[in-house]
Amino acid sequence: MSTLFEEVRPSDGGAGDAVPVRRVELTVNGERRAADVEPRLLLAHLLRNGFRLTGTHTGCDTTNCGACTVLYDGVPVKSCTMFAVQADGHEVLTVEGLATASELHPIQEGFKDEHGLQCGFCTPGMMLAAKALLEENPNPSEDEIRWALSGNLCRCTGYQNIVKAVMWAAEKLGANVESDGADDAGDDAGGEG
Repeated sequence: MSTLFEEVRPSDGGAGDAVPVRRVELTVNGERRAADVEPRLLLAHLLRNGFRLTGTHTGCDTTNCGACTVLYDGVPVKSCTMFAVQADGHEVLTVEGLATASELHPIQEGFKDEHGLQCGFCTPGMMLAAKALLEENPNPSEDEIRWALSGNLCRCTGYQNIVKAVMWAAEKLGANVESDGADDAGDDAGGEG
């Protein structure tokens, strides 16, 4: 049986060297996925190497930078210090799961329109932390945005455009909710024929 650590393990044929493998099943970006993993495999490595979702970046392996942030059952977690076996039976959202086939998510649009990225390395983690914030608090203040993103480091910018990008997304998401509500109210006003 092949595992993601096969290349770093000596293959001397000794049965005593065998590392146990465990089957994990999780939902990633809305799709049910399964993999055979060693218990020591990190979630970031399963996502990047096993599932080829390379938007999840690893910059520090110590939870300092936040580039590996994903949403785990809707909560931002740093996947570089979480084992893949811990995700068994759970939902994980990576940056690849934000956009649809035809359009960007408002958070992605905000980062593009407000120049919230430079090199882009931290951007996926920032976007997912922002998504979690906006789902919990659809109209955050600048201070609340800065606090929510404080676990994600950007080495290129002064953060101002990142904050503006999240505020832009909050406004767009709020406008979408308002227009959806207006449509619903209009449908209700029509009454039954």
